[in-house]
Amino acid sequence: MQLKLKSTEEDKDKKKPGRLNPSRIRDHLANERTYLAWMRTGIALLGFGVVIVRLRAFQVPLIPRPGNGWKLGLVFSLVGLMTVWLSTAHYFAVRRDIEEDTYEPTDRWVLLFSLAVMILGTGVIYFVFTTSLDPMSPLIPE
Repeated sequence: MQLKLKSTEEDKDKKKPGRLNPSRIRDHLANERTYLAWMRTGIALLGFGVVIVRLRAFQVPLIPRPGNGWKLGLVFSLVGLMTVWLSTAHYFAVRRDIEEDTYEPTDRWVLLFSLAVMILGTGVIYFVFTTSLDPMSPLIPE
């Protein structure tokens, strides 16, 4: 039985591509942290959408129609689902690029989700300031 103490030329040829990058592990861990942050964001958006829809259950409306709050909640939930889906796709694309040592950062997703959150925030502000606070008020915006 022989013990190999030194790597031979054959062992060096067997290494996978991209293994020469000394910061590879750190890059993968950073990619995973980023993915988990996007997942938390998606879950928060989903939860916020559900909360917006369920707020109607806490205050009985004067008009029995569903109103517009459910639309805002639905949009939040859909953006949350889209965030989960796109962050998963982005995670695997970055993982592949790290392995191939070809990663180049893009601004597209940051700009897209910043715009989406700004639009949703505007919708929340509009919804909050146009909804009557007085339960006896005959005017409920639809």
